[in-house]
Amino acid sequence: MSKYSTGELAKECGVTVRTVQYYDKRGILVPSELTDGGRRIYSEDDLKKLKIIYFLRDIGLSIDTIADILAEPNSNHVLITLLEQQTVELEDEIKDMNEKLSKTRQLIKEIQTWGWFSLDKINDIAVTMKGQKELVKVRRNIIIPGIFIDIVEIGTFLLGIFKHTWLPFIVAMVGVIIAVIFLTRYYYSKVAYICPECHEVFKPSMKEFFWAAHTPKTRKLTCSKCGHKGYSIEVYDEG
Repeated sequence: MSKYSTGELAKECGVTVRTVQYYDKRGILVPSELTDGGRRIYSEDDLKKLKIIYFLRDIGLSIDTIADILAEPNSNHVLITLLEQQTVELEDEIKDMNEKLSKTRQLIKEIQTWGWFSLDKINDIAVTMKGQKELVKVRRNIIIPGIFIDIVEIGTFLLGIFKHTWLPFIVAMVGVIIAVIFLTRYYYSKVAYICPECHEVFKPSMKEFFWAAHTPKTRKLTCSKCGHKGYSIEVYDEG
């Protein structure tokens, strides 16, 4: 039967040595042997156990929960039940994703029939849209400051009405203007747009960006590539 050092065990499972040491410290992956020099030696069973722990962590279980499961006398039954449930959930996700994939492929065929897009352009857009997760982060970064700005505006305005002192409101408005300029420049630096006509990605001028009508995901702009003016799709600027 094969035996592994801490480093070898970590390599077999694709985790760090520190992770193995941490699991040992938490008592959920105790080495099968200790040499006279205090060197930890792991067995094939330990390797299998680490793979199970890694999987359970990957599906979101906490260390404490994993420790409780492994400490159960019938831990194998618990694990089998858990894995069966996970299998059902994954199968449902796969079914859902396959349905979405089928609908997407069908939509591509229909659009190609209409002559709106080429397949190359669709692929280009798909690559660009991968940055949407980053765009979500950018939007989140301006939500909290935006809420704070609203609170300051309303608070100082009400203070002016009820206490008849408008200096805090005036000072606050100066700060608000500065904050809005900063947040606008930050947001502008992080976004680009896909033209619905030529399907190219472009960057509008700061002036046009600021004054353009917009929705949460689009902005009415003039494409710098083909000159089309209309609502363009907002994407993350990877440049």
